[in-house]
Amino acid sequence: MPPSAIVAASLDADDPYAREAQTFPTLSPEMAARIASYGIAEDAPDGTMLFEQGQRGNDFFLVLTGEIDILDHHGKNTVSIIHRHLAGQFSGELDLLNNRAILVSGRAGPNTRVVRVARADFRRMAASEPDIGEIIMRAFILRRVGMIRHPQGGVELIGPAHGGDTVRLARFLIRNGYPHRLLDTEVDPDAEGFLDCFHLTADQLPVVIAPGHVLLRNPSNADLADALGLTETLDPARIHDVVVVGAGPAGLAAAVYAASEGLDTIVIEALAPGGQAGTSSKIENYLGFPTGISGQALAGRAQVQAQKFGARLAIAHAADGIDCTDRPLAVILDDGQRVQGHSIVVATGARYRKLDVADNDRFEGRGIHYAATAMEAGLCGTEEVIIVGGGNSAGQAAVFLSRSVGHVHILVRGPGLAATMSDYLIERIDSSRKITLHPATEISRLEGATILEQVTWTNRRTGASETRPIRNIFVMIGAVPNTGWLGDCLELDKQGFVCTVAGSPYEASLPGIFAVGDVRAGSTKRVASGVGEGSVVVSSVHKYLEARRASAAEAIESVSEAG
Repeated sequence: MPPSAIVAASLDADDPYAREAQTFPTLSPEMAARIASYGIAEDAPDGTMLFEQGQRGNDFFLVLTGEIDILDHHGKNTVSIIHRHLAGQFSGELDLLNNRAILVSGRAGPNTRVVRVARADFRRMAASEPDIGEIIMRAFILRRVGMIRHPQGGVELIGPAHGGDTVRLARFLIRNGYPHRLLDTEVDPDAEGFLDCFHLTADQLPVVIAPGHVLLRNPSNADLADALGLTETLDPARIHDVVVVGAGPAGLAAAVYAASEGLDTIVIEALAPGGQAGTSSKIENYLGFPTGISGQALAGRAQVQAQKFGARLAIAHAADGIDCTDRPLAVILDDGQRVQGHSIVVATGARYRKLDVADNDRFEGRGIHYAATAMEAGLCGTEEVIIVGGGNSAGQAAVFLSRSVGHVHILVRGPGLAATMSDYLIERIDSSRKITLHPATEISRLEGATILEQVTWTNRRTGASETRPIRNIFVMIGAVPNTGWLGDCLELDKQGFVCTVAGSPYEASLPGIFAVGDVRAGSTKRVASGVGEGSVVVSSVHKYLEARRASAAEAIESVSEAG
């Protein structure tokens, strides 16, 4: 049957549900037989719930006969069928690679017999049968993309689209690949009915309607992650081989290589995979992607890759400190939990500087943005926007936004872009009628009641000022290292970047702690450089762990001889 009666009539060519052979493939009898060797065949009576929305650690199912209906839940008692798996097809999507709460339910139909593959055996099967594993991984990714696009299996976000907390929650859901539908209370005709249904007033927004019809009133990112089952359960007694702090390109690369080489790996991330690179609309000079790739897509693929090899990703957990007084080392999280590891890779990167202008903090999230993705572009509509900054990120944002907004104004304090931006971006900016460069110019005033409404900029050479009714500014200036959580454990340079020891490009001043990517002093601030450092540092981690094991063995041997 088609993926959904609701969307079948309006599928675009690039819709994952239109690519049914890849999104919902039917395996050959030979492949099905190989999968069966990893699981147990069992009958499933008609109506049996094989897995239910909100569960964790569910199994993988291959249909031998009959069918499995994949169900999307609407409210308390209403469901719809996303897809009906028939013989030779299989259940699951990306949450089968981690321990998050699943988004959908699976119900057996008449005369159904399945192969049930337990979670651990599924991971072994995917690794041991690479041709089958490739088909499954592609299907899992496409299914999640389809669920996000339509949206299915997710939540309702209700609030004013330009409101700071609405923007924050939407950004968190989007960057973590969680399906959701936004009801903009300023323009959506259905919004009033939702407010009446839940007895809400405008000052109580935004709210999230989570699975089970649970109402969350303006939750924090961490509370939302907990309610949706996005967070990993952390074991305080478990000692990991390596704790990676930060899930930008460098941290994800370290996780992929460490996990693929058999190290017990966990990644700690405060917001979402991708880091600063994850906010880039398109990266065109990254090796292997001639047509470019968005930062979020690149991060999403790396996350799946790391999880495929067994790495765990704990999102909505910010590192708040580090206990370096004893062994094993421990990362202290902002909720007081401790994550122990024999080694730590610091990959917390850098963040853009804030504007040095009055009311900057008041308008953050209410017109001032530090990312230029499809979500922010949607907020801008066809209005004029400002981009502050002259680096590649600013150039990529300008080119991307110019496709949809009315006009893009690039403000830089210097004389131009040649010293800070790649030539291919400068050429596109120069040739665009919808982009204007303002050299030697900075923002001097921000105005607005609850959201940004008006901006004044001033030419530093002439002193001339101009005020325009602009509601969206994209700030992409400078790099401030995210190292405040390290305390006094490591040596930092004057700018706050992590220093490394002589003879080792990545080992920090304390043995067992390594720094990679933008956070490392002297690093090249490029995505490809971060990925390279993250992959290479694993060899240093191996050497350190081997030396520790050898030292421990010698100590035990000495004690035995003394006895």
